[in-house]
Amino acid sequence: MARDVDNKQNAKRISRDEDEDEFAGESMVGRTLDNPFLGEDEFEDIFGSESQYISSSGQNSTNPFLADTRIENSPLGSESKANQLNKQGTNVNHIEIPLRDFNDPTQPESFLPPPKNTFTSRIKKIKNLFKKEKKQVKPEDLGPRQIILNDYSANHFLHNAVSTCKYSAFTFLPKFLKEQFSKYANLFFLFTAVVQQIPGITPVNRYTTIGPMLIVLSVSGIKEIMEDIKRKKQDQELNESPCYVLQGTGFVEKQWKDVVVGDIVKIVSETFFPADLVLLSSSEPEGLCYIETANLDGETNLKIKQALPETAGLLKPVELGQLSGEVKSEQPNNNLYTFDATLKLLPSDRELPLSPDQLLLRGAQLRNTPWVYGIVVFTGHESKLMKNTTETPIKRTSVEKQVNSQILFLLCIFVFLCFASSLGALIHRSVYGSALSYVKYTSNRAGMFFKGLLTFWILYSNLVPISLFVTFELVRYIQAQLISSDLDMYNEETDTPAACRTSSLVEELGQVGYIFSDKTGTLTRNQMEFRQCTIAGVAYADVIPEDRQFTSEDLDSDMYIYDFDTLKENLKHSENASLIHQFLLVLSICHTVIPEYDESTNSIKYQASSPDEGALVKGAASIGYKFLARKPHLVTVSIFGKDESYELLHICEFNSTRKRMSIVFRCPDGKIRLYVKGADTVIMERLASDNPYLQTTIHHLEDYATVGLRTLCIAMREVPEDEYQRWSTVFETAASSLVDRAQKLMDAAEEIEKDLILLGATAIEDRLQDGVPDTISTLQTAGIKIWVLTGDRQETAINIGMSCKLIDEDMGLVIVNEETKEATAESVMAKLSSIYRNEATTGNVESMALVIDGVSLTYALDFSLERRFFELASLCRAVICCRVSPLQKALIVKMVKRNTGEVLLAIGDGANDVPMIQAAHVGVGISGMEGLQAVRSSDFSISQFCYLKKLLLVHGSWCYQRLSKLILYSFYKNIALYMTQFWYAFCNAFSGQVIFESWSISLYNVLFTVLPPVVIGIFDQFVSAGQLFQYPQLYQLGQRSEFFNLKRFWSWITNGFYHSLLLFLCSIAVFYYDGPNKDGLASGHWVWGTTLYAAILATVLGKAALISNHWTQYTVIATLGSFLLWIVFMPIYAVAAPAIGFSKEYYGIIPHLYGNLKFWASLLVLPTIALMRDFVWKYSSRMYYPEEYHYVQEIQKYNVTDYRPRIVGFHKAIRKIRQMQRMRKQRGYAFSQGEEDQSRILDAYDTTHTRGAYGEMR
Repeated sequence: MARDVDNKQNAKRISRDEDEDEFAGESMVGRTLDNPFLGEDEFEDIFGSESQYISSSGQNSTNPFLADTRIENSPLGSESKANQLNKQGTNVNHIEIPLRDFNDPTQPESFLPPPKNTFTSRIKKIKNLFKKEKKQVKPEDLGPRQIILNDYSANHFLHNAVSTCKYSAFTFLPKFLKEQFSKYANLFFLFTAVVQQIPGITPVNRYTTIGPMLIVLSVSGIKEIMEDIKRKKQDQELNESPCYVLQGTGFVEKQWKDVVVGDIVKIVSETFFPADLVLLSSSEPEGLCYIETANLDGETNLKIKQALPETAGLLKPVELGQLSGEVKSEQPNNNLYTFDATLKLLPSDRELPLSPDQLLLRGAQLRNTPWVYGIVVFTGHESKLMKNTTETPIKRTSVEKQVNSQILFLLCIFVFLCFASSLGALIHRSVYGSALSYVKYTSNRAGMFFKGLLTFWILYSNLVPISLFVTFELVRYIQAQLISSDLDMYNEETDTPAACRTSSLVEELGQVGYIFSDKTGTLTRNQMEFRQCTIAGVAYADVIPEDRQFTSEDLDSDMYIYDFDTLKENLKHSENASLIHQFLLVLSICHTVIPEYDESTNSIKYQASSPDEGALVKGAASIGYKFLARKPHLVTVSIFGKDESYELLHICEFNSTRKRMSIVFRCPDGKIRLYVKGADTVIMERLASDNPYLQTTIHHLEDYATVGLRTLCIAMREVPEDEYQRWSTVFETAASSLVDRAQKLMDAAEEIEKDLILLGATAIEDRLQDGVPDTISTLQTAGIKIWVLTGDRQETAINIGMSCKLIDEDMGLVIVNEETKEATAESVMAKLSSIYRNEATTGNVESMALVIDGVSLTYALDFSLERRFFELASLCRAVICCRVSPLQKALIVKMVKRNTGEVLLAIGDGANDVPMIQAAHVGVGISGMEGLQAVRSSDFSISQFCYLKKLLLVHGSWCYQRLSKLILYSFYKNIALYMTQFWYAFCNAFSGQVIFESWSISLYNVLFTVLPPVVIGIFDQFVSAGQLFQYPQLYQLGQRSEFFNLKRFWSWITNGFYHSLLLFLCSIAVFYYDGPNKDGLASGHWVWGTTLYAAILATVLGKAALISNHWTQYTVIATLGSFLLWIVFMPIYAVAAPAIGFSKEYYGIIPHLYGNLKFWASLLVLPTIALMRDFVWKYSSRMYYPEEYHYVQEIQKYNVTDYRPRIVGFHKAIRKIRQMQRMRKQRGYAFSQGEEDQSRILDAYDTTHTRGAYGEMR
């Protein structure tokens, strides 16, 4: 039986007798400090309703700025004023502990868990001894923010311009250099460049290291500058947005960046608030206005704000210009849900309390309200939105971490070679020193050893590829541009392309093991549409499925579905016409929707704070029951052109405990009727015993649930006059009660909500985004586990999970929804035991989906239960977490990150998803119709969830495979060339003599072999995009790190050693008998060295061609073109360099080199010999030991027909049959109405009034 989730959500979570202090102190408290979104509701959800809520301002939930003279006469004279403030509040003039420094939002030490004395913590303490201590601002020194109205000279606060740039003109150089030299490889080359400047040490030109390093740093710097310019343009576009600011007695247009604290601004409908404002008045009655907070929380539900009664009448600019007074508010902070301030309007000395009801946050949008006036209180980076926009954390990919470890291996090899060579030199000179007296060796062996060590350090330093990092970053940047320019991920409807905001994470897209997704706005559109209904046991729909039409002969009569035209006919002639009338009447009059007549289109626009209610009202209007007007106690509806008015007597409001809303009307026929709508579970408990259509309606509800529709039951009863009079007295008494009013009102509602007649039920579709089911199914096939984290109720989340194919008919549901820590632990352990017993019996694990609610999740994330919960979740194919707060979303991601080594991706669309997005390895923001807060904090942005399939399966797989090959090839080509220096050391008495000319060594990486890895990293495709879509299982190659692991690294390093040794020995053999040339001179050292250089270059370029899977014209340019470049470059350089004194090694070499047959023969024979083993290895591995993608390559090459579409069609038919047979008891109900706004809307609006000169409703 479904649990009353909402009732338990608001219940006390844990008593003080049940280890509340231990749980709060050890489990959650330390985690709340980093959460910018934890408000009072979330605090109670986690710590229990008995715990004292400390807001982000460091105070309790009472307003600290309200004047209260009782504190001065308080009998608690011995208590500190701080304790008194927490109990009663105080006069703002005497406030001593107003707020805290939100740049350092710490809690008292007693609130924090005790620190662990680990080795890491001791190291940090030592580091902190050398850090300069920051000057902390004491809270009592801050005081409240005082804003003078209409006096701009008195308000001196931060400007409203915002900047998300990483650098400025002054900070670029120090910040960039600090970041670059935090990499060990760059420090290594910097040290090598310094050593090269020591006279008598370097065997090569002293600038051969520092020159390439400057090129590498320059390229990285240019990339950083280009990315920062892009951010600056985005900031400029936002800062130059227009708005209207009061000057004198009129409003003038200004840019957002020119708005200052204390300005009175006018915001018109469908525009965004430029700063945090205090609402003064609006065009609506009693200062009401509707706002959409999609930028903040991703929800498109409209929220209601209301001005103070004292300012709601300020409608004229002249009146606003004459305002005098002050606002005293809290200091800027990051809590979106609290606001403590007061407003004093002179000449009165009374201080009016301001609350979140009057706060309009920057980034929110004004909706369905012509205009509002507001006072600016927080601007720019001090606004709550920007306070929540934390700096994006630095994320390092798993490939980067592996590269660093592999570079350490290379450094170990490098150090070993240096020591071995230095030791060899020392031994050789000790043994043969007497025979080499003419060399004049020094007698200081230690000095000789260390001098040799530095010489070989420089000689072998190129084993670590200096060009790897700049090539790596360049290719990443180009890959990011390819992702951003992919037309398959461009949304033409919203003109939104994909965007790669962080190019340093592109390869991580190919290794994702978990996806954490928000639901509303990410999987769904959050656009409700009235699709079906059942009235008096008959089902109706706007579009009838083919297998449910009346012509079908295989269905029972109660399974037929009729269209809405038939509904209209039945309304006139059916025996149940009265029930149909009452059903449609409930849809048209029982709600809080406000109708607004649009003269330009001669139509009615419905303002609904809930998209569900809006869909129901529009659905009734489309059938003929059109809602026309609302007065405080009267509702007018047009029924097929005939106007009828219904007197509203009482409303029993919806809340999450009742799960229903009921309204008492006096109808035109004089009868009093109670109309109720709500969740099926609560409505059916209150039905009369003789409801003939109950079972049929239940069947229809189950049918709606199978397709993921949100349902709502409709019921009514006629109330006798005498019963109503008695009940009205009880209700009025409860409404006027000062003690436990809410409970008394619910008890009063229970007295009249009984013996109901079931009219039917509605089915609303929260439309999924295009392609969501196929995307989720494909990603699951690719081996990615998907967790949906949503604030919705359990029933709704399960239904959406079914409709988007996250949960299928074959899965068993594992539901955890408990109230206490002990019960949660018991439930998790019991389910684990059951799964393992079933596995032992059947030999396999059943396909399951885990569903857990926010209360149970709080306990499951506790350290003592975390591992077991993750173990249970790992056994499930899908996980749905319901009723979770933004904090819990981030904690879930961090929990999985701690317990697995896989790559985590988080995707969301609102500011409530930002902690989750930043906690994951890869963050993806949904842009377009929703807010941009998640996008600004994300690493990648797409406009629709379905684009995630190509982003991961295609771009992710390609980027990972390409960059893996780029890195391994870079290691290989350096080993192949520079290891020859070590082999040569055995031939030159370890003297440090070089084989190659100094600048040729540097140009090898910078010029002659730079193109192959770039082309491989940009254009190589191990399989095509179509095959990656068709065979998503190939994505698991990245998850298993098949293309880049320790085994592959050592195989490439070994191959580099093999090629270097083979080519060195073969070249020695070729020039072993170096006879005289035509001019009588021997070829000599530089001819042999240059021939070896050319042979290695040809081998390395041939290797690049051999490993390329996808040949393009760029592959030819990178391989053959690079070698031809060397052939042309060599004679020019050999003549020009000695002539200008730049390098003299190649003086006179060209005639002896290009005229030598051995040189040309070596270019053909040596690379062929070296690459023969590679070719044989590639052939044998593909023919006898093929990998998975080799088969797909063959399918792609020979265009083999895929037999699987027939199998897929068969499985779809099977699923359809199972879907018809299987009944789901979990049903979502269509209510997202706010719990506190219903009565004040119904009492405030009289839509029959016209608007005045300023657009205000009179």
